[in-house]
Amino acid sequence: MIDGELDLSARVKIPSHVVYREFPAETVILNLETGQYHGLNRTGGAILASLQRTTTVQETVTAVAKQYGQSLADVERDVRAFCGDLLRRGLILLDPASG
Repeated sequence: MIDGELDLSARVKIPSHVVYREFPAETVILNLETGQYHGLNRTGGAILASLQRTTTVQETVTAVAKQYGQSLADVERDVRAFCGDLLRRGLILLDPASG
């Protein structure tokens, strides 16, 4: 994925070497391969949880925009950046849409 070129019809999957736990104020992700912990604020945790519940990234964009009362364009930009960061860290995988 090139930055900004995230396929919104893709589904996000959590690799088997990644575990996460939600807490009231944050979500903590552990990459078991690297031993690194990553912290997400409430919004990041909500996006990650939505990515796991929805069928596509686009559905997450729509759900998060509605949940936070934000524009689709702003949320899409933020979700693209968020997913790009998690991809670079090896914390998520993208399952392309099957046509």
